[in-house]
Amino acid sequence: MRAVAHAEPHQRSWWRVMCLTGVDYFSTLGYQPGIAAIAAGALSPLATLVLVSLTLFGALPVYRRVARESPDGGGSLAMFTDILPRWSGKLFILVLLGFACTDFVITMTLSAADGAAHIIENPFAPAAWQDSRLIITLILLGLLAAVFLRGFGEAIGIAVGLVGVYLSLNAIVGAVGLWHVFTSEHRVIDWTHAMTTEHGSVWMMIAVSLLVFPKLALGLSGFETGVAVMPLIKGEPGDTPEYPRGRIIGARKLLTTAALIMSAFLLVSSFITVVLIPEQEFEPGGQANGRALAYLAHEYLGNGFGTVYDIATIAILWFAGASALAGLLNLVPRYLPRYGMAPEWARAVRPLVLVFAAVAFGITWYFDADVDAQGAAYATGVLVLITSAAIAVTLSAHRKGERRKVIGFGVVSAVFVYTTIANVFERPEGVHLASLFILAIIVVSLASRAHRAFELRAIEVSFDDAAAALIDGAAATGVIRIVTHAIDQRVPAEYDEKEADQRRESHIPDADSILFLEVIVGDASEFSTDLRVTAIEVGRHHVLSVQATAVPNSIAAILFAIRDRTGLEPHVYFEWTEGNPLVNLLKFLFVGEGEVAPVTREIIRRAEPDPARRPHVHVDS
Repeated sequence: MRAVAHAEPHQRSWWRVMCLTGVDYFSTLGYQPGIAAIAAGALSPLATLVLVSLTLFGALPVYRRVARESPDGGGSLAMFTDILPRWSGKLFILVLLGFACTDFVITMTLSAADGAAHIIENPFAPAAWQDSRLIITLILLGLLAAVFLRGFGEAIGIAVGLVGVYLSLNAIVGAVGLWHVFTSEHRVIDWTHAMTTEHGSVWMMIAVSLLVFPKLALGLSGFETGVAVMPLIKGEPGDTPEYPRGRIIGARKLLTTAALIMSAFLLVSSFITVVLIPEQEFEPGGQANGRALAYLAHEYLGNGFGTVYDIATIAILWFAGASALAGLLNLVPRYLPRYGMAPEWARAVRPLVLVFAAVAFGITWYFDADVDAQGAAYATGVLVLITSAAIAVTLSAHRKGERRKVIGFGVVSAVFVYTTIANVFERPEGVHLASLFILAIIVVSLASRAHRAFELRAIEVSFDDAAAALIDGAAATGVIRIVTHAIDQRVPAEYDEKEADQRRESHIPDADSILFLEVIVGDASEFSTDLRVTAIEVGRHHVLSVQATAVPNSIAAILFAIRDRTGLEPHVYFEWTEGNPLVNLLKFLFVGEGEVAPVTREIIRRAEPDPARRPHVHVDS
């Protein structure tokens, strides 16, 4: 194994990278207390305590395990590619990508909408802006897209500054809020009286808190982003690509520290906001709607400090969208082009930015830039991703025989499954939007797969020494003749019969030697792969063998590699495929076999515009 001697230039200490993911995670303080107050009312602090418990004893252990299992930043999606191979795994990943896109896109739109709310509710904002929330939100999203179109440079330094200022201001607001709570006893009495009047016993309060806490799931956001940024964490000199121990330790520190900080702020903010802010101010149109802590900053620290708080909140909410967009730009090229389920331009940043910006504009217009209305979709995306991570680590522990951890992670998975289902039944509009993302991804992916099916699909073609010697020997005779062969029993008699048939049907001279070519389909759901051609001797016959994802594409790629190696256009011989042509075409698209001869010919035609340089294709009857 090769040790990593030096960190890459863009890598930073774990706490700095924590700030990058923190612009997404910590920015939820801008709207989470208000959403909690609307969802749970006076029970907001108790419901938040349930949420914090699930964060520290559920999500955190799960993602610490994810960090160990997927240190390259692939997250739970990467874990499922190993657990669920082939087409079942690919389709499952596409579904998870739909929920991930829901999570990240709604992070952009919801954060921008909340930033707009902080702008128009500022007492110094012009009155004409009150009815311009949608326009301001679209402007913020446009500025976000413009940053990425120009080129997203070093983000970590900006994130460190934003998070440091924002958390400091929140700490001041929290401290002042607690002081006002505990120096005004009647406020606490009024709060406790409201809880007992509405819910009665303590046990009923706990039961209701357990029932409503799924609505607070926004406070769990940030874990998936936390593992996605792992490649940015500076490791240790002894780290290896197979096991970057230093990076894993740093990621675990990142996740733990962020979870502890966020848990403390969530508990304090949910308490002071529900005690100090009149209930009607949380409702739509109220001054605390979507900006509860900003309301307290203006109310108790003056409009000057409140404006500074608004600016910091707007900045971090806007940059939270940058973090989400960066996550999308990392996630989509990692999977879809690799599966052949997106065009090659999907690997480029700028076209993807335009696509996601257009989607964000459409969603913002649909929800009229309403923070509360988008909460369900955001919570659905967050919960599904965390639930999938919990299930992935449970399966991983089961495969490794870790019985106690299977039980522990299994319980966490069950809790998250309940939370997700409860959230879906309570607010089905979230899964409706996620379903649109999933449907769009699957339709576009399958259409792209079909459109790109006639590409060569070989990353690199190489020959072992024996195969290279066979090809060079054939080239020395001045003509290279290759007979494609589907393996049956791999005995000399089978090849004797095949050779006799091809020489008779295709009029191959007896004096010319032939090479057999056999393509063994492995995982047909993969789109492209490296082709390593090896030589096999079966009696007196010379066989070139390769494992690949599709037969015709691999044959075409190998023929071009032989041409480039020898300078000769090889001749390749096929038999017509029996059966229904449509069925054979579908077999090619999804199994990698089927109409081999005509598809190979079409792939060659598309790959080489000059007919004189194309390998010669012969098909007998």
